[in-house]
Amino acid sequence: MNPKPAGPPDGGWGWVVASSTFAVNGLSYGVLRSLGLALPDLEEHFDRSAQDTAWVSALALVVQQAASPVGSALSTRWGARPVVMVGGVLTSLGLVFSAFAHSLLHLYLGLGVLAGFGWALVFAPALGTVSRYFSRRRVLAVGLALTGNGISSLLLAPALQFLLDNFGWRGALLLLGAITLHLTPCGALLRPLALPGDPSAPPRGPLAALGLGLFTRRAFLVLALGTALVGAGYFVPYVHLAPHALDRGLGGYGAALVVAVAAVGDAGARLLCGWLSDQGWVPLPRLLVMFGALTGLGLLAVGLVPAVGSEGSWGGPLLAAAGAYGLSAGSYAVLIFGVLPGLVGIGGVVQATGLVPMLMSIGGLLGPPLSGFLRDETGDFTASFLVCGSFILSGSFIYMGLPRARPSCRPAASQATPPPERGELLLVPQAELLSPGGPHSTLDTPC
Repeated sequence: MNPKPAGPPDGGWGWVVASSTFAVNGLSYGVLRSLGLALPDLEEHFDRSAQDTAWVSALALVVQQAASPVGSALSTRWGARPVVMVGGVLTSLGLVFSAFAHSLLHLYLGLGVLAGFGWALVFAPALGTVSRYFSRRRVLAVGLALTGNGISSLLLAPALQFLLDNFGWRGALLLLGAITLHLTPCGALLRPLALPGDPSAPPRGPLAALGLGLFTRRAFLVLALGTALVGAGYFVPYVHLAPHALDRGLGGYGAALVVAVAAVGDAGARLLCGWLSDQGWVPLPRLLVMFGALTGLGLLAVGLVPAVGSEGSWGGPLLAAAGAYGLSAGSYAVLIFGVLPGLVGIGGVVQATGLVPMLMSIGGLLGPPLSGFLRDETGDFTASFLVCGSFILSGSFIYMGLPRARPSCRPAASQATPPPERGELLLVPQAELLSPGGPHSTLDTPC
């Protein structure tokens, strides 16, 4: 047997794992974000309302998010590599089957359930593996992996619009099925890594495998409540940003440009925020509160943008608002996963990575359909983005209950000296920070 390393290698094959997860994220969330461009075609073909067609993307998001703990549990039993490879096959089959749909029910089952479950099997195991390979540069590596979302959206938004114009929605879904099959070789690159502290045997029982025991920890429970509220608004732009741009008077390619600008801001923010977080200048929970609130404000700005004068207009104000939303949303995405190792430890990070998407799915089940309902009732998406932005602001307020999310009463000089791994969330041992009677517990007493 090979001896276990003293800790995460913080590089080496870890960069291959991060690059593979970059592609996994792009072929999952990147595709989901771009699917909103196909919703108007589905409305016209099936003669259904925006609320009905919104369930296609919403169901895929909800299944992907809600079933993520299943992917984490399977990866703790059999490893991330086979789980991600099987997930890639299921995702591809779901998109191919959806290309031959004759009703929205077929799309609900093919794209929503089958492809959504495939995406659930690939995301959490891949991202959790990245966290296990890194320590000092962990948040940067996670940010690099999550950048695949924005880069893929930047490329897929105009490409999908081109496919819709030339091959229709059936041909576009068929080609997307072929593209997402590349998730399988990405999974093959996830080499297993044994670390000190790993359990000698897989967890016994379904509850232990799913990591539900993490909810007994106060810090994780606060994170769970806030994340569920944020999820009610976070995914609305994935589904309705492009239709909102069309309602504001932009053409098809103008709407694709709005999605692309949001994707560029999202991708750039993930890398920049990952680097900034690893410097240790500001505690990660505090950054999470700040960028969560900015994401909510960005959605409010998107909803309040006035209509453009003509269809040929570039829609400058909407582009600016979408870019601001992308910057803040990308930073939030890195931080929500970056705080996990400090809250649950490296041994539970894979299970926690699966639980976070599940928590977001609780709100995600409400957000896009509510947005479609408000659009049907009011005639545009203004109320939709205002309500969903308010959900995100409420969740960010709850995050203030996390350890070190608020400024402490003691001066900065009195805090413990950071260890060499400056990217770690907890600068003092986790048990001391989270324990009310720990020797450093008074350092984080809110003013």
